[in-house]
Amino acid sequence: MVFNGFQKTTLLDFPGKVACTVFTHGCNLLCPFCHNALLVNRGEDLPTFDETEILAYLQKRKGIIDGICISGGEPLLHQELEAFLQKVKALGVSVKLDTNGTLPDRLIHLIEAGLVDYVAMDIKNSKKKYALTAGIASLDMEKIEKSIAYLIKGSIPYEFRTTVVRELHTLEDIKGISRMIEGAENYYLQNFVDSGLLIGENLSPHSPDTLSLFCDEAKKVLKNVKIRGI
Repeated sequence: MVFNGFQKTTLLDFPGKVACTVFTHGCNLLCPFCHNALLVNRGEDLPTFDETEILAYLQKRKGIIDGICISGGEPLLHQELEAFLQKVKALGVSVKLDTNGTLPDRLIHLIEAGLVDYVAMDIKNSKKKYALTAGIASLDMEKIEKSIAYLIKGSIPYEFRTTVVRELHTLEDIKGISRMIEGAENYYLQNFVDSGLLIGENLSPHSPDTLSLFCDEAKKVLKNVKIRGI
């Protein structure tokens, strides 16, 4: 398997783990605020890292690096991911998967095969604005809802998270998201940051005060809500 990004150490991305992060190319969504836009539509401009390099690094750093984050793009688009994760788990390394939740059957398969230890799923917006926020006109919400329901009822740790954009998210949207993921263990509001390489244009973050208001609103439904990025 080939990756298009490799961060050798992170203390933030995998709760409780010293981890590295790898990034896959390609996504089935076109979120205008995506901060990894090059991974979505310009893979030819990115470096490549073969899985042998990643696995050798994990072997060399055994005892120090105890987790790997698989991010993207959308990692579940890659059929060869399962074989790579089997090799990672054989090294005794825990796996965190970042996903948009649009491929629930693949997500469930990897979890039930014991190849994923933690999932971070993006929740783009309330149902009525999900397709707009995801940049896809015809979006199958049933698949996203299947992923949400499985994680809430499942057996591994997970988090839901929303990147909050002034032009896309209102207080009513946060209320709608909270109802959609009611029963979730952890929900994070992440303030939008303009990476300069976005798919969309003319987007901006909410103020810290507004993020706090959104957080308080979500807490009326969800038990553990936190803010990232301010």
